[in-house]
Amino acid sequence: MLKQLSPETAIKLAQQLGIPIEQLVHTPRHIVLQKLAQIAQEEQKAEQQQQASEESE
Repeated sequence: MLKQLSPETAIKLAQQLGIPIEQLVHTPRHIVLQKLAQIAQEEQKAEQQQQASEESE
């Protein structure tokens, strides 16, 4: 469980993960970290694709 989050952080995380805050606070920490890592990888991949398309123009 994620009991040490500030309310602001919990709101941002819930929005980022696309889940209700109530579900977030009951989700095991390792699952939340795994989902955040997955989101970060997807964002990095999207940035790389955008840079590649800008370079080819």
